Amino acid sequence: MDYCTLEDIETHTSTPTLIQLTSDDGQEAIDHIVVQEAILYSSTLIDGYLRGRYSLPLNIHFPLLRILAIDLSIHRLYSRRMRNEMPEVIENAYKNAISTLRDIQKGIISLQTENDTLETSNFSPQEYKTNKNLLDRLFGKQKINEY
Repeated sequence: MDYCTLEDIETHTSTPTLIQLTSDDGQEAIDHIVVQEAILYSSTLIDGYLRGRYSLPLNIHFPLLRILAIDLSIHRLYSRRMRNEMPEVIENAYKNAISTLRDIQKGIISLQTENDTLETSNFSPQEYKTNKNLLDRLFGKQKINEY
């Protein structure tokens, strides 16, 4: 599963920059194969971090994974041309993406869909229902007073 698209990457960097990073034969066009390889790299890397915590492939698109994939893909494209002169902002975005993936892997950060955030924001305690009552308590007042 690809977590981002060429259009996503183009939104975060200019078309002339993408041409410079991807065109190996001097053409004035983006080499889609090179971009697709960078997207494949980022998707594979993300899957590597998610494996074991989530069932893959994911059936839902997560906005956070899209952002991470964009940063990882752009870093991959820059590393083709500027391995020794990587712009600091690109290097920092890559390091932050890897750190975030490690946090997801450890369970510190959990993935949410846009629907998850909408559902939790509409939650009201009055609508909370349970099948438990006072008699279901393991440690009622009488048991607690015994100690």
